[in-house]
Amino acid sequence: MNIDLNELSLKELRDLQTQVARAITSYEDRRKKAALVELEEKARALGFSSLSELTGAPAQRKRSVISPKYANPADRSQTWTGRGRKPGWFIDALAAGKSPDDLAI
Repeated sequence: MNIDLNELSLKELRDLQTQVARAITSYEDRRKKAALVELEEKARALGFSSLSELTGAPAQRKRSVISPKYANPADRSQTWTGRGRKPGWFIDALAAGKSPDDLAI
């Protein structure tokens, strides 16, 4: 593949740069995943239950899904778990005189 970079516009060059950056990241991620799979298999072949048991590194915890606690009365598909930043609809409802209990699911 031969691309004459001098023929491309600035926008085309930036688009190409973005595509190359994504391709590099994707390539690196695929190689890391393949290496981890290979190392996990090797650790099991040597009698260990996992690579983390062999290395002493803690196994990565999977985050649990938090159930929503509040829902927008105007649009029930908009929910909030009660953690993090309050969504706009929640703030607006409180300003309109509703209590958090009124918005609870």
